[in-house]
Amino acid sequence: MRSFDYYKVTTVSQAVALLARHKETAAVLGGGSDMLAIMKDRVEGAKLKSPRHVLDINGVKEMSYIKEEKGSLIIGAATTLSEIASSSLISGKYPLIAQAAGQVGVPQIRNVATLGGNLCQRPRCWYFRGRLFGDCLRKGGSNCYAQAGENQYHAIFANGTCCMVYPSDMAVALAALGAKVEIAAAKGKRMVPVDQFYVKPEKSILKETILLPGELVKGVEVPAPLQGSKGVFLKLKERQAFDFAIVSVAATVVLKGDTVTEAHIVLGGVAPFPWRSTRAEAACKGKKLKDAVGTACKAAVEGAAPLSNNAYKVKATEGLVEQALGLLA
Repeated sequence: MRSFDYYKVTTVSQAVALLARHKETAAVLGGGSDMLAIMKDRVEGAKLKSPRHVLDINGVKEMSYIKEEKGSLIIGAATTLSEIASSSLISGKYPLIAQAAGQVGVPQIRNVATLGGNLCQRPRCWYFRGRLFGDCLRKGGSNCYAQAGENQYHAIFANGTCCMVYPSDMAVALAALGAKVEIAAAKGKRMVPVDQFYVKPEKSILKETILLPGELVKGVEVPAPLQGSKGVFLKLKERQAFDFAIVSVAATVVLKGDTVTEAHIVLGGVAPFPWRSTRAEAACKGKKLKDAVGTACKAAVEGAAPLSNNAYKVKATEGLVEQALGLLA
């Protein structure tokens, strides 16, 4: 690990002031389960360097909370995943979020990992993480080694440039609920829908989120569930105790009687960002859910372009969507 300056901040204003001062060389430390691993492994490249200034936000009380305001659920970015998974408010009114938080890592990781860190983590692609691949696209190089290399865990959608998959379970769940991310900066704050928070590879290959230098995630806002709404989060992984998603799905529907009036289906583990399946959603709307499951499953994988070693993800995606919608029907 390279040397760095450490700052223990206690307020959001302190954090954003330091980020504004150091910009390209600063990083925010929450639980550290991702960022410290990258620093220890010296994940660097042509345009990726280790942070020289690390801001510890664990003492920022205004970023650690779970509450309701004006009918919406508000969760601070420094709130741990264990706190989210065990919250009676969340499990009672927003169970999909609790299900997703409870699927991340193991208890020891959830006890320190934060919501903001989970939303902003870097790719888990072994070529991005590996020291031997300094010219990986995500590091500012010119090669995506997974295109022709070991790609069994990589993307089946939007994989023409960089075929990593975004690893956040919380992003998938929150996108399905229409949540917004609150972004703080020295000049003020802005609110961005989760499904607009992530950058598509063709727009930028060097970062995964729209965060600008000097900005940090302060929290998320989740709208109140509509009457008749139901949701579920499912995750397929190799090791049931602890693993990243091979495929995950967050599905929500609003039912009037047994007819679907609204549907949101978001997939994880299949694209470089949370993948919203608008085709599967359209296959459900206006129909009885139990009659639409088969069509929706096939619609969810339309346009998939598997790589040399991950065609199995197409069937896995279809099956997981079928299971999720079956549970909601």
